[in-house]
Amino acid sequence: MKYRKFGKLDWKVSALGFGAMRLPIVGDDYGNINEPEAIRMMHYAFDHGVNYVDSAYVYHKGNSEVVIGKALKDGYREKVKVATKLPIWMVNSPADFDRFLNEQLKRLQIDKIDFYLLHDLNKIRWPKLRDLGVLKWAEGAIADGRIGYFGFSFHDKYDVFKEIIDAYDNWTLCQIQYNYMDEELQAGTRGLEYAYKKGLAVVAMEPIRGGRLTRTPENVAKLWANAPVKRSPQEWALRWVWNHPEVTLALSGMSTIQQVRENVAYAEDAQPHNLNVDEMALIGRVRDTYLSLNQISCTGCRYCLPCPSGVEIPRVFEMYNEALIYNSAAEQRKIYGDTEKFRKEGLADNCNKCEQCVEKCPQKLPIPELLEKAHAFLIRTE
Repeated sequence: MKYRKFGKLDWKVSALGFGAMRLPIVGDDYGNINEPEAIRMMHYAFDHGVNYVDSAYVYHKGNSEVVIGKALKDGYREKVKVATKLPIWMVNSPADFDRFLNEQLKRLQIDKIDFYLLHDLNKIRWPKLRDLGVLKWAEGAIADGRIGYFGFSFHDKYDVFKEIIDAYDNWTLCQIQYNYMDEELQAGTRGLEYAYKKGLAVVAMEPIRGGRLTRTPENVAKLWANAPVKRSPQEWALRWVWNHPEVTLALSGMSTIQQVRENVAYAEDAQPHNLNVDEMALIGRVRDTYLSLNQISCTGCRYCLPCPSGVEIPRVFEMYNEALIYNSAAEQRKIYGDTEKFRKEGLADNCNKCEQCVEKCPQKLPIPELLEKAHAFLIRTE
């Protein structure tokens, strides 16, 4: 296992972190974790040098933290640093900070959470948390020993990311989505480099894009097959992330013991600058091939919002494109067909064809027609 310095701290973290968001489950219930198997997977990772495990209050309907607590028994707590997250969208008053933290400590059966993150900070949530006094509260929780260090996970634009980092001098870490398909998405490479220069440890989540980069359409499969060095798609994806010296660790959500074994083996060679020019060019061709499968050229700029009818236009287009790019139609249809869940973001059939979005769209896409097409595809049950 390779290790990297964790930002400003005098501590080195394993290049691979164990993400406890996609643990094995029993049946179709996301909250019903297969505990013996999940603990076996974590113990294998910890025994082979992984020293960072990440969770959140809401993962597996709250049971992820519970299972981690069980996995930390029998001496494993001393081997591993624990990171988890405050569900900031559920915070309504300063009293909620202590309420959630204390509940999480009980779930994990530990006295101190090594790295405590604000979960999913964005332009809307950050001012609310800031004004509720979360930074002063966190310093108090560090002083009384319930938290070791403080950070945040992030899903928004680069400018917002920079604003949050610059607003506080004592951030220890940040967690961003980063993989070869998302160099310019959200914080992106600019955010990675900025956080690194400011001394923050940068945890790269979704290095395999939630497993999507293991799904290879024929044209992508041919590119990998013709590579001089034979590697699995997931190894290529992880190596691309580890290639960046600014990345502190790649956080992978693993669902099977086989995935744990493979990722641990890959991490034995998790060096920065580990890919040569030709290999980086190959990954670039793979990325371009995936992108060529896009059916709707929406850039996600969100200029079309708010929709008067409540349709979350970029999200609908993203789901449609991902279904085609990653052969994930069944997955996207399941999410889209969960009407109660998706109504919050707006089913495409709510569109009343007012065409206000067309006027706002920089690319002048025929949005109502495309929404109708996407809806017809995503609402299918086969």
